[in-house]
Amino acid sequence: MTHKDSLQLATFAGGCFWCMVTPFEELPGIHGIVSGYTGGHTVNPTYEEVCSETTGHAEAVQITFDPELFPYGKLLDIYWKSVDPTDGGGQFHDRGSSYRPAIFYHNEEQRAEAEASKEALQNSGRFGKPIAVTIEPAEVFYPAEEYHQDYHNKNPLRYKYYRQGSGRDAFLENNWNTPKDKEELRKRLTPMQFEVTQNKGTEPPFRNEFYNNTEPGLYVDIVSGAPLFSSRDQFDAGCGWPSFSQPLNRGSVQEHQDFSHGMFRIEVRSREADSHLGHVFDDGPKATGGLRYCINSASLRFIPKDKLEEEGYGNYLSEIE
Repeated sequence: MTHKDSLQLATFAGGCFWCMVTPFEELPGIHGIVSGYTGGHTVNPTYEEVCSETTGHAEAVQITFDPELFPYGKLLDIYWKSVDPTDGGGQFHDRGSSYRPAIFYHNEEQRAEAEASKEALQNSGRFGKPIAVTIEPAEVFYPAEEYHQDYHNKNPLRYKYYRQGSGRDAFLENNWNTPKDKEELRKRLTPMQFEVTQNKGTEPPFRNEFYNNTEPGLYVDIVSGAPLFSSRDQFDAGCGWPSFSQPLNRGSVQEHQDFSHGMFRIEVRSREADSHLGHVFDDGPKATGGLRYCINSASLRFIPKDKLEEEGYGNYLSEIE
């Protein structure tokens, strides 16, 4: 169990704070995300005051995280891939200083990591323009009004239309979606693992590695090693594939509509490696929420409980027991 004294804060501005919550939420080690205002001179500013460009504040999110489970460097990586780092005058269709991108560091270690990551991005040549994100010391953070907190959950349709219309998603897709090295994956994956994870294949039922596994342990993405499912949530659905009532963390997987084979299903993919995992259905045990994550064994690597420490997953022991 994480002790509250080990938790840290990270503060990022990247345009509309509605859009800066979803990249970080429900990831292992993330204990809270608050939308608010920081970097200005007005005490307790309102949304209208911040938008009027008179307070000096930027819309931002403040994240409470456990650095043992989710290091600050990984937060920085997510941040860069959630913004246009070359646009210092706002973000996408939102213009002005209240939408400026900035990293607000809370200690010297964060400052050093932020500076190094910014320099690495500049030197990578990914963008033909200078990186405009500023790195500033964290100041007083004022939480935004309640209706702004978790806005994407309270107003999902409006959020979806706003995000798409802002141009953010198109920019991120065009500039941050790195093509996979399929040849490298072919070399290190078995033919079945490659077919499942890269081509949305399905392995035979009852003839796969983990469909009847009862050993306690952790299931990780075969491609990236990211933790995905716990044996604690595995159950025998009688379908011939490993079945789970839930992922280890909601943020570790993504769900997409799938109309292939003349059916409508919800596909499950890993967030970090974008591997096809399987599908989720609503015919699972009612006692655990009614969901059945039907997952291909070929998309997973299983780490037994007694090997977690040895393989660097010791922090997940509590998720198995």
